[in-house]
Amino acid sequence: MYSPDPPLNVVNPNRSTNADFEIVVSHYNEDLSWLNSHSSECCVYSKGGSKNAPNPPLTFTPLPNIGREGHTFLNHIVNHYDKLAGVTLFVQGRIDDHVDLTLDEMKKRAMDVPVGQVRTYPFRELEVFDHWDGIPWEQYPCWKRWSSMDTQTMGATPLELFQQYITEGDRTPVAVAFAPGAIFAVKKETVHQHSRAYYKRLLERMFLGKMAHVNPETGHYMERFWLAMLNPDEYIQWSHADLAEKERNQDGQLAKGRWYRTPIGSVVDLGAVRRGESVDSDSSRSLSASVTRSPITPASPDTALSFMSDEEGQGKE
Repeated sequence: MYSPDPPLNVVNPNRSTNADFEIVVSHYNEDLSWLNSHSSECCVYSKGGSKNAPNPPLTFTPLPNIGREGHTFLNHIVNHYDKLAGVTLFVQGRIDDHVDLTLDEMKKRAMDVPVGQVRTYPFRELEVFDHWDGIPWEQYPCWKRWSSMDTQTMGATPLELFQQYITEGDRTPVAVAFAPGAIFAVKKETVHQHSRAYYKRLLERMFLGKMAHVNPETGHYMERFWLAMLNPDEYIQWSHADLAEKERNQDGQLAKGRWYRTPIGSVVDLGAVRRGESVDSDSSRSLSASVTRSPITPASPDTALSFMSDEEGQGKE
């Protein structure tokens, strides 16, 4: 466990300050060679110490191994708020267990994201989060990896944190959508809908002080809050009547209230594959492919919560 608060002014000296595109990487000990072709566009934050440091041509900024990818991403936003790239793609050190596009394809899709929207990536479908009293780890054997780890608890429910720091109101959503693994791209204008002080308060409350831990429960909550925070109109379902008519939205994602949920008792969490996804305006690519996955199950009030991320690296001692 890491106890002292890390400084808020850690910056990568090799980082461009006026880039059109940047890849922010939350790294522990993963092989980052898949990023080498775009090394000049990468801002890597490594939490694995010197023995796990990324190899050239990648440069990196060391961070303490706390807070999972949520701490990394918020740290970047707070420190570079006024110098964010035009588009930022946020990723973990390993993504091939969540995404089956090439890095060039991911960049192309990222550059097309409209202001106010969030670009997510197949093959994983968006999933539903609606356990506002806390994540029921014991109901899902596939989440044992996380439930068996030493975890720093918050002393507040996901709903209390959501109301205080995400929507800053007292309404209770039916559910929100999240991208497993917190892999997404946004324009800086979308990030700037909230002030730097907003993100700094979220970073300090969720990941510093007593929550400066290798596996804080707030890391799992933050994974589920990103989309709702950045595009609440699309990713927060406020009532059961607030349900999209069509299965998919304009970005090809499962639409509001139709998000996938992992069945209770799942031993292996394969999620749901995103089918018929359009990679760009000139071509389409079937992503249903070769893996048999659970059927897509729309959100409903009487079904239990969805997936726990299978991230590599974050949360390791």
